[in-house]
Amino acid sequence: MSETRTLFATAPRGLQDLLATELESIGLGGVHAQRGGAVFEGALVDAYRACLWSRVANRILMPLARFGAEDDDGLYRGAMSIDWSDHLGSDNTLAVDFTGIKAAISHSRFAAQRVKDAVVDQLRDSDGARPSVDMREPDVRINVHMHRTNVTVAIDLSGESLHRRGYRETGVAAPLKENLAAAMLYRADWPEIAAAGGGFVDPMCGSGTLAIEAAWMAADSAPGLLRTRFGFLRWRGHDDAAWKELVDEALERQETGLERLPPMAAFDSDRQAIRLAMANVERAGLDGRIHVERREIAAAGMPAKTDRGLVATNPPYGERIGEQHELLPLYLRLGETLRTRFPGWCAVVLNGAGCQIGLKPDKSWQFFNGPLECRLERFEIATESEGTRATPAEDLVNRLHKNERQLRKWLKRDDVTCYRLYDADIPEYALAVDVYGGESGRWLHVQEYEPPASVDPGKAQGRLRAALSAIPAATGVPPERMVFKVRRRQRGAEQYNRMSEQSRTLVVREGPCRLEVNLTDYLDTGLFLDHRPVRHWLGEQARGKRLLNLFCYTGAATVHAAVGGAASTTSVDLSKTYLAWLRRNLALNDRDERRHSTVHADAREWLANCKETFDLIFLDPPSFSNSKRMEGSLDVQRDHVAMIDDAMGCLSADGVLVFSTNLRSFSLDAQLPDRYGLEDRTRWSIPRDFERNSRIHQCWFIRNR
Repeated sequence: MSETRTLFATAPRGLQDLLATELESIGLGGVHAQRGGAVFEGALVDAYRACLWSRVANRILMPLARFGAEDDDGLYRGAMSIDWSDHLGSDNTLAVDFTGIKAAISHSRFAAQRVKDAVVDQLRDSDGARPSVDMREPDVRINVHMHRTNVTVAIDLSGESLHRRGYRETGVAAPLKENLAAAMLYRADWPEIAAAGGGFVDPMCGSGTLAIEAAWMAADSAPGLLRTRFGFLRWRGHDDAAWKELVDEALERQETGLERLPPMAAFDSDRQAIRLAMANVERAGLDGRIHVERREIAAAGMPAKTDRGLVATNPPYGERIGEQHELLPLYLRLGETLRTRFPGWCAVVLNGAGCQIGLKPDKSWQFFNGPLECRLERFEIATESEGTRATPAEDLVNRLHKNERQLRKWLKRDDVTCYRLYDADIPEYALAVDVYGGESGRWLHVQEYEPPASVDPGKAQGRLRAALSAIPAATGVPPERMVFKVRRRQRGAEQYNRMSEQSRTLVVREGPCRLEVNLTDYLDTGLFLDHRPVRHWLGEQARGKRLLNLFCYTGAATVHAAVGGAASTTSVDLSKTYLAWLRRNLALNDRDERRHSTVHADAREWLANCKETFDLIFLDPPSFSNSKRMEGSLDVQRDHVAMIDDAMGCLSADGVLVFSTNLRSFSLDAQLPDRYGLEDRTRWSIPRDFERNSRIHQCWFIRNR
């Protein structure tokens, strides 16, 4: 026990200095940071102390030998030079982990296999039996590290990574490991804040990791107390008496520390996250000591009897490229909540999305959450008396109010619940703001038009942040009911690709119809608001008639015709997703599917071979598509004559073909008026809420002569 050893604690990337400081704080000597972790000197009991008390370390390694190896045979010989009977016997299980930096042996599995061979061969020669391999829960875990030709073989005293504290439910993935959460809290000076009586809040707590780590840190509770397995417990050199003495001391410190725990709270808007957090808090022995509650970000507040403290949180990052930008409203809501509800507090935010929250950090650090590079940002939140704050985007707010006033009578008269409120009316705020009046309340769907290269990106970002901060209050819609997207120029089938997995769906009403919209998962929502007059017209004309809806998308026009009494409808699209969406829309309106068929096909190819006749045809093709599921490509300018000719071949003698396109540069072929009766209905087809943008689409009624 008294033999001084050189030991090594591994750390997550970029946290070597923090680990070294922590090891010194728990009474270990000879500490210095180096690549991958920190070296320290001490007896076996000091290694145990590091296993029990380090909140930042991943593993505690006790080196057994160092040697050179040019190849796998050298690795085998070096491992054989260690007397393995001091560490395990043939009745034990083992596992070998291998890491390397520019190692002479680059294949880690093969290198680990050669060390394992040396261990089992030596023990079999001496005992007549060999130990078994157990990669999940071995009695002894051996760590081998190779830097070029230099090899270090060590016993892994931790056994499994020390971030596994024992309070998290088995098999549940977490976005933030426990030792990374602890590192965040150290960077925020949480131990000092807690010692001074400051409170703690995580407004987006997820499974509760940050709150639990903060509570244990404030209560002087050893992070290893709940663990039932360590790498040294079945190691032959283990000193059980020394270990139990350390555990007894830690239990006494925990009992005393819990009595001085400051007020703590954890909030999240997700019910499942709150259930998980409450279960983890209970397993951590903190039931009743951390207030856990479902709340939206804006409703998060200080715990009772606190006027100072720390807010620490790990907001969503967004895994899809581009999704980070769309998380901006969430980050802005977080910033607004910090500013208005936590004046005088400190805050740390692990920012993996690169979104500004509207506050200036006083300090930041590079931080790695797994492979993802983040910024850990610390904020000192000003009190209200420390400055005034101008109303953000005041000119935009005034325009939103003006537009709402101008549309109010029309919305009420025509019973419109989903409409465009703002469409880049002010050039500095290049946004489209749509209101969706769902059955569960109003939502906002906000899209930013991609700014031209001539616009200064910094200024554009500043205006965007101001706009997104101001829009919810200006419209009376809660900020958590605002969905934000960036509308870039789409190519091919990109506009139909899934963007997200959030599935924020709601049911809206349009005239006599109920329709499902999805605000989050695709670029468009499932309801083209500018085609509202055409859909209403089709519904009014459809009684007893046969409708064909080509490139039907989610079938809103089909639903209007079905509700209007159509004898039958046929809807054609290449997307199974949108056809399923159409069937859900029909079901929402209690329409019998037997009279309303959906066809999974390339609409052009299907139309060219169509032998049926229809009284109403709606043809609204995409401007361009080169989907892999279709032959060739579709270009509405190039192909519209052929499509119209084929559609007219399916039209009854007194029927109407409604042709529409959103291609702004579109020009109708001059030969078509010679063959058919054409009526330009563009002006009629653009609804009141889109009058500011008269080029949103073009529309014609086409009849047989």
